[in-house]
Amino acid sequence: MELNEITREIVDAAIKVHKLLGPGLLESAYKICLAFELRRRGLKVETEVAVPILYDGIVIDVGYRMDLLVEDQVPVELKAVSEIIPIFKAQLLSHLKLSNKRVGLLINFHVELLKDGIVRMANNMKS
Repeated sequence: MELNEITREIVDAAIKVHKLLGPGLLESAYKICLAFELRRRGLKVETEVAVPILYDGIVIDVGYRMDLLVEDQVPVELKAVSEIIPIFKAQLLSHLKLSNKRVGLLINFHVELLKDGIVRMANNMKS
């Protein structure tokens, strides 16, 4: 499956979850429901995926975790907050770089219209 198709499926599934649950729940509830919905659509979904740091040739597990990793390609960070602040985008970008992934999504469920809570980010990896 191509990256744009995967992100399109993730966004569509997130919109469905948001329509059914609405804003105001905990992030963990959205994570479980979104993972369920994506799996129902036939996508491979991992939750709480470790993101180790490579430091001076040594792999160090410092406890960083991606909320979701879809099709081994797209990290998804979920939030249930009043606004997306820059540190959330920095977190997703760090996950993209550390995991060597090209595209990720930041989804905030604490909005009236989910389209206003979705940020798609690209890792400008060197080929």
